[in-house]
Amino acid sequence: MSVRRNWVTVILVSILLNCLTYVRADMDMDDGERVEFHPINAGSKTFHWLLSLFLLLILPSVSSTLAIANRLSWSLFFTIISTSFSIFESLFLNFPDNVDNHENITSKNSGRLLSLLLCGTLFLGTIINGSNLFINKYYPNIKINEYGWGYRIYKILTFIIVIVGWVRVCMAPIALFGFCYGRHTGQCIAHGIMGSAFILYSFLLSLVLIIPWIRKHQLYNSDVTKFKSQEFWDSIVMCAWGIVNTFTEHRWGREAWSMGDYQHTSMGIIWWAGGLLGIFLSRRNKRSFIPSILLVFTGYSMSQHAQHLEISTKVHSVFGMALMGAGVFRIIEISFVLKDKACAADGKILSFQYFPPFCLTLSGILFMSATEEQLILVHDLGADHSAYILVVSSAAFLIYLWMISLLTLYLRLVGYDEDGELGLTHADSEYSQVRNAEDFELGDLSDDDVNTPSEDLHHE
Repeated sequence: MSVRRNWVTVILVSILLNCLTYVRADMDMDDGERVEFHPINAGSKTFHWLLSLFLLLILPSVSSTLAIANRLSWSLFFTIISTSFSIFESLFLNFPDNVDNHENITSKNSGRLLSLLLCGTLFLGTIINGSNLFINKYYPNIKINEYGWGYRIYKILTFIIVIVGWVRVCMAPIALFGFCYGRHTGQCIAHGIMGSAFILYSFLLSLVLIIPWIRKHQLYNSDVTKFKSQEFWDSIVMCAWGIVNTFTEHRWGREAWSMGDYQHTSMGIIWWAGGLLGIFLSRRNKRSFIPSILLVFTGYSMSQHAQHLEISTKVHSVFGMALMGAGVFRIIEISFVLKDKACAADGKILSFQYFPPFCLTLSGILFMSATEEQLILVHDLGADHSAYILVVSSAAFLIYLWMISLLTLYLRLVGYDEDGELGLTHADSEYSQVRNAEDFELGDLSDDDVNTPSEDLHHE
């Protein structure tokens, strides 16, 4: 009996070892060579990144909001702080990775570009408000109208600074973790640009939704055909992007087709084809479902892309669902909630209307976080796809909060409350409304057209 028990024990141990060997081999085939991650000065670099996030992105975005709301002095004050830190950071601080202590060149160059933009914007701003010591001493006759082209250029520069600051903040962890070298560079660029584009699209939809004189233009004007609906501009952008994507994702006639070429080229084709139809259907300020259905097709296609890692497949699947959700909820908003109108009958914002922009923000940040090297690192650190998706989704909540807060701050600065109704707390609120309506360039409105909504709001 003892001999039989020994043989049974040997057989069971052999089966167990074979199973472990199979699992290990399967993991090696799935993951490739496993690496250990030991970041250099992780604590100080994390603090550096958080400081950069606040001083090179959040603070410049507040400065841009103040500038657009014609609060030049406070905008310049925040710009001085951001400029000082950006110069110091680009000269003395960096984000060395754990491979060769070399910072990603894109990260370093984005910091230098941001410093130059901040310096130029600060120089122009001090000329506008008359505090530039150099100009006052050597060119005392130079004067720039506070509401002329110089101030408009200043506002544009502050917005560009926010975009470059976004790139800088996104490049820092990439440099720290050692991503995007060699053959992975193209994938990182594609994910970064496409994901950021979805987030920017979310901001534009939120702007159109929250700014009252954009949202309520149909209530204030009898002839709405002189305006263009949001879907008209969306269709133009999608059509242009589709044409570019069709002829740049594959070198036609000079290389063999791959699965990736088919996937990305077909996506470009459907975007320009759908974009042309969207332009036609949304003419004369009509609402259209076309941009939304294109998001649905894109989300489905992205969720079906074959990936080398299981974690990558699952993250791409959630990204695709978020993008499809943005398209589906946008169709419901246009066709069933608003019934082809620009806003609700009473001009208020419905809670459902925040859903599509948020889904776009979620899909954008998920796509930016779905590069192959990032997900290999997440897997090697012992995390699974669900935990990673929760962390990335948390970032989406914060990004959307950031955008909504900036738009709400702008409304408060020009005299509106959170519901978009004109308040009486600022004596110049009506003037601010007219000025900012011109800044957003909704159309060639006459003085009577612009003053009408202000009077209606006062009566309310």
